[in-house]
Amino acid sequence: MWPCGGRRQRRLGGVALLLVMLWLLLRRFNWSELNPLRLWGRNHGLQTENSEFLLEGMPFRILGGSMHYFRVPREYWEDRMLKMRACGLNTLTTYVPWNLHEKERGKFDFSKNLDLRAFLSLAAKNGLWVILRPGPYICSEWDLGGLPSWLLQDPEMKLRTTYKGFTEAVDAYFDRLMRVVVPFQYKKGGPIIAVQVENEYGSFPKKDPNYMNYVKMALLNRGIVELLMTSDNKNGLSFGLVKGALATVNFQKLEPGLLKYLDTVQKDQPKMVMEYWTGWFDNWGGPHYVFDADEMVNTVESILKTGASINLYMFHGGTNFGFMSGALEADEYKSDVTSYDYDAVLTEAGDYTSKFFKLRQLFSMVIGQPLPLPPMIESKASYGAILLHQYISLWDVLPAVLQPIKSEFPVNMENLPLNDSIGQPYGYVLYETVIFGGGHLHSRDHVRDRAQVFVNTVYVGELDYNSVELSIPEGQGFRQLRLLVENRGRVNYGPALNEQRKGLIGDIFLNKTPLRNFKIYSLEMKPAFMKSLQQASGWSSVPDYFVGPAFFRGRLWIEQQPQDTFLKLQGWEKGVVFVNGQNLGRYWKIGPQETLYLPGPWLRRGGNEIVIFEERTAGRIIQSVDIPYLGRTQYVD
Repeated sequence: MWPCGGRRQRRLGGVALLLVMLWLLLRRFNWSELNPLRLWGRNHGLQTENSEFLLEGMPFRILGGSMHYFRVPREYWEDRMLKMRACGLNTLTTYVPWNLHEKERGKFDFSKNLDLRAFLSLAAKNGLWVILRPGPYICSEWDLGGLPSWLLQDPEMKLRTTYKGFTEAVDAYFDRLMRVVVPFQYKKGGPIIAVQVENEYGSFPKKDPNYMNYVKMALLNRGIVELLMTSDNKNGLSFGLVKGALATVNFQKLEPGLLKYLDTVQKDQPKMVMEYWTGWFDNWGGPHYVFDADEMVNTVESILKTGASINLYMFHGGTNFGFMSGALEADEYKSDVTSYDYDAVLTEAGDYTSKFFKLRQLFSMVIGQPLPLPPMIESKASYGAILLHQYISLWDVLPAVLQPIKSEFPVNMENLPLNDSIGQPYGYVLYETVIFGGGHLHSRDHVRDRAQVFVNTVYVGELDYNSVELSIPEGQGFRQLRLLVENRGRVNYGPALNEQRKGLIGDIFLNKTPLRNFKIYSLEMKPAFMKSLQQASGWSSVPDYFVGPAFFRGRLWIEQQPQDTFLKLQGWEKGVVFVNGQNLGRYWKIGPQETLYLPGPWLRRGGNEIVIFEERTAGRIIQSVDIPYLGRTQYVD
């Protein structure tokens, strides 16, 4: 009996194993439900074979969504990941911003909201695979496409090429970054199944034929062993290829034959849309762009019907906190707004949209089984009016808090002798010199990006890309000419990357004579400066009418557990808001954005200090509201 029973058990075991294998095959689009923490046998990572992806030898489809850890408060990372899972996604994609991780050359930061290890660990914990996009260039409507501004100290710098000054900096950065990344690869037990080589290089006009191979080898030589990918739009696709990496495509509208075009650059390979644009970004002075939810979902369905994999860019956009938003420069310079809501699947504050529920329904049908329940949304608070009761003029701040740099010639931000000689990356710079008399002031287009001009403390006008000359009124004796120059954000895409030095990038002329002998004040508004500002003497009650530039402060008192809110700055003109030392970002009355997102975790019970730097016309109050207003809408064509 025992031998017979053993054979029967073995037969039953074999049948059971066959049934499991058949079941897995039937779930070919959902095999990744076996999430990173439950998959122990890891011999074969993500592979390509006969026009499909395989994971551990099993057919696999990537259903991905983009979320950037640096745009979302760390306290909300897991909430957004759970919402990804509830929508039916199995993969998270993220960029890695070099200019945050190495703000100063040779000094690296992977702590707090930049803790990439914690982010990758959370992705694994919540059953999400990861496609990592480490750059070094990331675009992403982010200042200089994620490249650190100190690279531009070199007057001969050639970004995104094999120019020695650039590759030496990339090598040092990758040496440090890959020590974080490599242990989180699939074959080492982590969630990373693929790594992207650079980003949209085929669309870069100043291509170096050796550059993509350099980036690829920089990854491989530092221990990257997972599948490599490239990413580009249709026009740049064939120019951004590198041997050994799978080409993927980016778009919003599915043109006839677009996915088949991938076959012309690589045969018998799986098709993947690395960036399916679920919405669009906004520029100051323009509309708030939205993309029709039904059109978006119908396009996603059409992509899936071809058998392709997809990544939603963005699933959750988040916020360009601080001075980190980028800019475009085509016919004219246009800087990006603070919000990166993007009309994405989740809102800037992580709330559901109609796109989420429509996609959830679609992905549920594709997967063929119930999805996790969507997490409860976080309620938002309306704390009402907040009085800004004190102010201090910028002119009173100068002698108390800031020490000037003296220079015969104007110096651009990046080359100021600051921050251990890496210059000033963001914010404002005040250039001050002495003039005798008035006349014709001409910038020769050397202002980047916008300068308010003062004689002593009297405002006389502005200089920018469109206004390059100004009349300076006559006056007796020697007077101070002051130019308060704002860096509105460096271009992040296109041919102008190498020309993104900010401040005064050349001579300014008065009556055809170049100005000389400057005092230069750095207004980067880093935490140390904001702390010194709070302790400065000279704060006084706000008068009925006051014109900046000046700092204003008030207090928001919260009795209960703090919640997310939005700050509305009606009556204010242009500036920056700080709450408990956190830089929320820029506001500007020209819109479209009218509210700034203030995350609940950045607030505390009791008193919360609000400081506003206003360039011109200040209000007396700001409003805390529970609904964002991102401006007049316009549908994406």
